Amino acid sequence: MGVATTPSYDRRASASLFSRLRTARGQADPFPIYAELLARGEVVPAPWGGFAVTGFAACDQVLRSRQWLEPDREWRERQGPGTRWNAPSSREMSNTLAALNAPDHTRVRRAAGTFDRSTVERIGRNVERSADRLLDAFTERIRTGEADFAELVCEELPVATIGDWLGLPRADWAMLRQLTHDQVFTQELLPSASQLALSDTATAELRAYFMELVRDRRSHPGNDPVTGWIRTWDEIEPDRDKADEAVYFLVLFVLLAALETTATLLSTMTLRLVESPERWDMVADDPDLVPGFVEETLRYDPPTHVISRVAPHDTVLGGIEIRRDEMVHLMVGAAHRDPARHGDPDRFDPARVPGHLAFSGGIHYCLGAPLARLEAQTLLRQLIRRLPRLTLVRPPSMAPRVAFRRLLNLDVALA
Repeated sequence: MGVATTPSYDRRASASLFSRLRTARGQADPFPIYAELLARGEVVPAPWGGFAVTGFAACDQVLRSRQWLEPDREWRERQGPGTRWNAPSSREMSNTLAALNAPDHTRVRRAAGTFDRSTVERIGRNVERSADRLLDAFTERIRTGEADFAELVCEELPVATIGDWLGLPRADWAMLRQLTHDQVFTQELLPSASQLALSDTATAELRAYFMELVRDRRSHPGNDPVTGWIRTWDEIEPDRDKADEAVYFLVLFVLLAALETTATLLSTMTLRLVESPERWDMVADDPDLVPGFVEETLRYDPPTHVISRVAPHDTVLGGIEIRRDEMVHLMVGAAHRDPARHGDPDRFDPARVPGHLAFSGGIHYCLGAPLARLEAQTLLRQLIRRLPRLTLVRPPSMAPRVAFRRLLNLDVALA
């Protein structure tokens, strides 16, 4: 039935690799470390318990399976009151769509609806206008020297897109964006106590903001998704307070899912473009490469490098026994460089046949994947059409994270 036990020295052996992932150098370029982890096996013991899964096939198997579970509210409670899983921000996240298992997940996802073609097309018109406006401002700035493309464009487009769609006041966008940056630490691989405290504070502020928003939309309904979700949940839940709470968790989920990872996708995509003159010229000469460029960005360096799941019962993964309730950390960033899945995996190739796990899989496949692709493709098309070639001024700094990537800056200049 596979390996019955895992020697303790295996966990110690991988400890130094994970420590390196948490350094500035490791966060700037984690891929050599991923290669070392993968060389130890596609499922390796994690120093803090549980397992890290680095092989593409094993990660794909877990994500597609209905058997593997999200670390939901009940699982978090079983970890004990003193653990990071029972921090206020973690408990709050356990009520969002991302942390639900069936049948709760099925019910909430059905109530949320989907980004169908008509919805994406409607949002797409706003994305075009927002990208155009942001590139106007960026073009003015770049004429006088270097400019931070991440700050001026990549961080702004997702919040403009979701802010317009949800009907959020533009004056609140900057605050909401910063709160999502702070909140994400509770979803990190190994958050520190100070990071959890920051996330707890941000989560409390987001709750206060969105509960007030839900109450306002109930009193003043409009033609917007929040009003629509209120109507939907009123038909599901007779208790109005519980219905409002359900809508709040849905809005919170949408904001967190739509801002952080999409901004990182846009920044990383642009980095791949400006770091290579040949790449810029190739896409500028053939805009049909834009969709492939976006998909290869999602493979080469995805916004989310780690996705966690829990074993529902004793099982075997990659020849290793996993006990019930043990967590597996799917190292998606490593899996995307698995040579068993991709030939020459360290080469960025927009013509590569797409194959990545950036949007998860199975019942938890990303609800907003069509929107993220739309924003990335729209920005890339406008960028290569409107501007002459840009060049990277200095390597970007990375946020102190392992699971959720974020470029703190992307300083560029006219080539």
